[in-house]
Amino acid sequence: MTRTRTAGVVLGVLALTATACGGSGGGAAAGDGKPVDGKTFSLAIGSDPGTIDPHMTVFSVAIQLDRFLYDPLLGLSADGKPVAGLAEKWDATTTSATFTLRPGITCSDGGPLTAADVAANINFVGDPANKSPIAGLYIAPGTKATADEATRTITVASGKPDAFLLRNIGGVPIACAKGLSDRKLLAKGESGTGMFAISEVVPNDHYTLTRRTDYTWGPGDWKAEPGLPDKVVVRVIPNTTTATNLLLSGELNAGAINGPDRQRLEARKLFHADQLTPLGEVFYNEATGRPGQDEAVRRALTQALDLAQLGKVLTAGAGTPSQGMVTDVPKTCAGDTVTGNLPAHDPAAAAAALDAAGWTKGADGVRAKNGKRLTLTVLYGTQLGPTMAPTAELLQQTWKSLGAEVTLKGVDSPGLNQALFGTGEWEVSLGPVGFSLPSQLVPFVSGPAAPDGTNFAHIANPGYDQAAQEAAAQSGEASCPAWLAAETALIKRVDAVPYFDSVVPTYGSGAKFELSQGSVTPSSIRMLAK
Repeated sequence: MTRTRTAGVVLGVLALTATACGGSGGGAAAGDGKPVDGKTFSLAIGSDPGTIDPHMTVFSVAIQLDRFLYDPLLGLSADGKPVAGLAEKWDATTTSATFTLRPGITCSDGGPLTAADVAANINFVGDPANKSPIAGLYIAPGTKATADEATRTITVASGKPDAFLLRNIGGVPIACAKGLSDRKLLAKGESGTGMFAISEVVPNDHYTLTRRTDYTWGPGDWKAEPGLPDKVVVRVIPNTTTATNLLLSGELNAGAINGPDRQRLEARKLFHADQLTPLGEVFYNEATGRPGQDEAVRRALTQALDLAQLGKVLTAGAGTPSQGMVTDVPKTCAGDTVTGNLPAHDPAAAAAALDAAGWTKGADGVRAKNGKRLTLTVLYGTQLGPTMAPTAELLQQTWKSLGAEVTLKGVDSPGLNQALFGTGEWEVSLGPVGFSLPSQLVPFVSGPAAPDGTNFAHIANPGYDQAAQEAAAQSGEASCPAWLAAETALIKRVDAVPYFDSVVPTYGSGAKFELSQGSVTPSSIRMLAK
């Protein structure tokens, strides 16, 4: 049996790490009271995360939960610069890095965190035999780390050049020795290095976390301040209307809300922190025997779509056309890889293209080629909010008019994960992917295909591969022209169709907080007096 890699979705679909933090707002109703201690912070997530082993998941909901439990070596400042995390010193090139741990770091189980433990985290992810889904995302396969306990230093040799090696290695969530030797503990959120420790798990309902009294090493020069919650309850609430009602009643302190329910929260002037999310994206299954294997089919299906209208439906009129696949703010590589590179809306030309490619309509109006009907199973994430279903239905109507037989399948995060990275039974995915660095896209659009890798759409684009390889050998901003060329190659060949972004607010009631890397920053939470 082939082992399925776990992967997820931004906002509960392909959340292959994170999107960016944005602005915030709020008024008197937001809870502008003084910070108060001794409170419990309740946070809504759209689906159960499944495993919360930080090295075996890329679900956005799992990443949010893990941020409370497992700290990385480095944090990020508001302007995207590295700051101290578990490490107090660091240095890196494109092929090697060193990190020196802060002294006195302890684990949630009471034991010390050692340099050898950190090296073991990196070596686990870097070993291809372990099939970690964050291999290639944070750590290149073949990466190896060694430790010097006397100096608390970890030395990393990357498996291949990485333009953003410092940020990628520095962003890996670090677990402690007991969890590394028994990963069942990590699957339940134990053996952590973060500000909170797991105290109760009720799958599909809630996760309770308790703040550690021995935690003193937060990001940068962080110090404990009034208003930090004593406990955090992460509640699984798939329905955004329910989450909205709980925010308005004060039974919930935070939740990301997308769609028409936002109007009720805006009317109450609730505090919100915003993130720019690539909500509208289309991927075609390019595996052998699938219609999407043919670029002419991908191009025709895309050309038939009125992407601007789809985007308006998806974002309830609040979105903007995409300019790229990395929406993190501040952008590491600024540029527009989308405008002018996707086929323009032209249903007649789309029909003619399918005719030319040998897909002709039968008596029932469905196209076929060599006896095989143009049958499309379209996946969309139910946890993305109430606008995803009508968007999928509009797409279905358009493609039926073109001559395709279209079946819509609404799935939650685990269901989408199983289809994309396990069974492969799909033709089109509307699950968006979000990244904070262009290098993090690489394992999802190149290399080994699912289920043996994370290349879920079975993409093989030589132009992308060459440009990405050139980019990886250059450091930081110097690599940006090559990264933009790589992403452009994907979009021009219709391997990825990013069409609309949306600012998704995370609303707060009785609490304020900041977002970073697409989720609530634990150290920023402040409970407020009503």
